[in-house]
Amino acid sequence: MTTTAQTTTAATIDASGNITAGTKTAAVVGTVAATPAQKLAAVNAVAAAESALAGAATALARANAAQVLADAQANLAAISDTAAGASSTDVTSRLRIVIDANAESDGGVTFGGMVRIQQDEGSTGATNGARFYARSGGLEVGAGNIWGAIESMPGQYPIDLGLTGLGYEYTAYAFNADAYSSGGLGSSGSNGIEVMYSMGDFKAHVSASDKNDRIAAYGAYTFSGWTVALGVQDSTDAKDTEMTATIGGTVGPVSLGLGYADNGTSGKRTVLTAGMDVGAATNVEAYYADDSLKADASYGIDFNHDLGGGTSLRGGVASKFNGQTVADFGVRFNF
Repeated sequence: MTTTAQTTTAATIDASGNITAGTKTAAVVGTVAATPAQKLAAVNAVAAAESALAGAATALARANAAQVLADAQANLAAISDTAAGASSTDVTSRLRIVIDANAESDGGVTFGGMVRIQQDEGSTGATNGARFYARSGGLEVGAGNIWGAIESMPGQYPIDLGLTGLGYEYTAYAFNADAYSSGGLGSSGSNGIEVMYSMGDFKAHVSASDKNDRIAAYGAYTFSGWTVALGVQDSTDAKDTEMTATIGGTVGPVSLGLGYADNGTSGKRTVLTAGMDVGAATNVEAYYADDSLKADASYGIDFNHDLGGGTSLRGGVASKFNGQTVADFGVRFNF
């Protein structure tokens, strides 16, 4: 299979076979101008620090690696392609190919492993850490680059804003837990393991890793078109999520979601989302998020228009917690 993209397009293939293409605009306030080479170097430094942290074998090594990662992330946050007060419109791209190899035993147990090949704008593609699994009926055990209980809990991603997510600040747990990494190791190398179980309208998920000695779990139940979920996590890092709860369902033509997370010293976040169809092929989504440690609220709105044949036009705009306004527009297609 071959995919060709022009210089004005962007491509993404995710686990559902989605491809996206388009542009992203950001209005930046109070940032430091940087060359494309400097920004790419900063991005690569963060990726290298994440890999070093995931592979750290001792508590001291993890502490040192965590400090290096924090410094790299701070440096990346401090630079931008645009000068303070300016705006920029850029091509955004991502190509993601999922490879899932599996086999089924005579006893009906499916054993498999999955990796992703991902290439973002301005970078070359590489595989991520592998996730291995064994599945039978409603029970699945995973290891390596695990999904993570809190990350995959219903209601953490109540909408899919615009083309690129525009910061994903509508995610209540604010990424303070184990999560699958598309471009890195994730919990691979950190003894990541998880158990998932589903029966009828009930789902449960437990995960653990050596990262901050995390142990997390959620339970979710669906009734009358509404899903409620509760997640908890124990960790040695005070910045990690301690508890999160979500509820989502529909009222007439409107889908609603409410999420809350106590993210330890990272703050408490509350998110309200809504979406509805505005035609036979178009729907709109919106969110409003409040964080106890942020001076400003975060909010955004988008549209998704189905073009048929697995293709859609998508775009959105969001005002982020840091006061930055971002917008995107483009095409997503499946094959």
